[in-house]
Amino acid sequence: MDQLLAAVDLGSNSFRLSIGRVVQNEGIAQIYAIDRLKESVRLAAGLGPDKRLNQEAIERAITVLKRFGERISGFHPDRVRAVATNTFRVARNVAEFLPRAEAALGFPIEVIAGQEEARLIFSGVANELAPSANRRLVIDIGGGSTELIIGRGYEPIRMASLYMGCVSYEQLFFPDGRITEARMEQAQLAARREIEAISRQYRQTGWQEAYGSSGTAKGLYAILTESGLSKKGITLAGLEGIKAKLIHDGKVVASSLPGLKPDRAMVLAGGLAIMLAAFHELKIKLMMPGEGALRMGVLYDLLGRDSPHDKRDETVRQFIKRYQVDTHQSLRVKKLALALFDQLDLAGDEKQELMRSLSWAADLHEAGISIAHADYHKHSAYILAHADMPGFSNDAQALLAWLVLGHHGKINKLRAQESTRAQWLTLLCLRLAVLLSRRREDMDTLPLKVSANHDTISVRAQTSWLTNHPLSAYTLRGEMTEWGKSDFKFELVEAA
Repeated sequence: MDQLLAAVDLGSNSFRLSIGRVVQNEGIAQIYAIDRLKESVRLAAGLGPDKRLNQEAIERAITVLKRFGERISGFHPDRVRAVATNTFRVARNVAEFLPRAEAALGFPIEVIAGQEEARLIFSGVANELAPSANRRLVIDIGGGSTELIIGRGYEPIRMASLYMGCVSYEQLFFPDGRITEARMEQAQLAARREIEAISRQYRQTGWQEAYGSSGTAKGLYAILTESGLSKKGITLAGLEGIKAKLIHDGKVVASSLPGLKPDRAMVLAGGLAIMLAAFHELKIKLMMPGEGALRMGVLYDLLGRDSPHDKRDETVRQFIKRYQVDTHQSLRVKKLALALFDQLDLAGDEKQELMRSLSWAADLHEAGISIAHADYHKHSAYILAHADMPGFSNDAQALLAWLVLGHHGKINKLRAQESTRAQWLTLLCLRLAVLLSRRREDMDTLPLKVSANHDTISVRAQTSWLTNHPLSAYTLRGEMTEWGKSDFKFELVEAA
């Protein structure tokens, strides 16, 4: 079991589970798939005009997640990563749905941003292709969003996530399944307007190879090759041939389209319209099917998190450089914060993730100084809340921003966000570390001892130290007032 990793991809059309075995060969880790499950859930079809998921779609999802949960029930949490995409991002009642979904699966579910989805998709495709120095274009048409990435090797150069997908377009332009030339043209024009915003940059960057990594691309490839409309890959002429047939038939007749799977028939027209728009707008000549996609990207990212090459660490390093963070001060704060955190009696899997988050928050808490020193903590938090941070889920990024916002100033501003007891105690460690590092000098010994019993925080310090450090003593007593505005009681205990 220790050599197995599991990725759960909760897309807007299909839910997928991939289990891979990690094999080390001459210091290089590779992942070989040993089991896959795929279920058509069509979650995006359950979104109403008010952007709320209906009960029928929720129950479909829960049923599938219970099956997936049984398959991976013996896995350690560090070896499983479940990511949710566009429908989870836009559904207004996701906060009600998500706890049920996590209970059914038995593991946490990360709702990832479009840019993070794009990065993982490219990673998955690149890791399944032969190494090449060529720039590669990858297009993934999902149920609710479409990701377009240009990259070289394993690194993306340009990434975009557009709000259009095969399920949403099917509902919008072909709600009754009837396909006409006018409807198809309307769908294509809508998709071209979306792609037009990025097409110039993408064409200027250029690529030598193009890959389609979604079920839509694979479905179109199967139809084209098995029906003889294309000898190699997906071509514009082949796509136009499928379009002409659908318009002639007036609907998708699965039996007359060799290679088309039944679950793909329901969203074929919407996916075809988006693919045609991409070919026209980006001037694509030939596209091959790309394996792996999001689920393999998640597996390789998970592998990185189990090694010294965690993508999140790389992102933090890039942010430190980009925002010219004082690394001496951030390291000073980090050492103190982690030492204080170690004194707290926290347990479970949450402790490890909180320790990582505390470390990253200490690294980046002064990023906002690059904008202005006044209210720099607010600038830092804004950056971390809104910037693209590869490797971080929406929730992880929100926690990072919350910690950084709260490391200085009033605590009341944090109460709008629901936070756990352990998260508040993590924030305490960061606040105290920043307080102790105000002189921006290294400390030989940690002068404080921290403990927490239920809702009471106790900070112990030598009376002599408090006497010799009047500013620190004054600020610590100010913390008593601030934490009194939270659900905690803060006591400063002087020791002889």
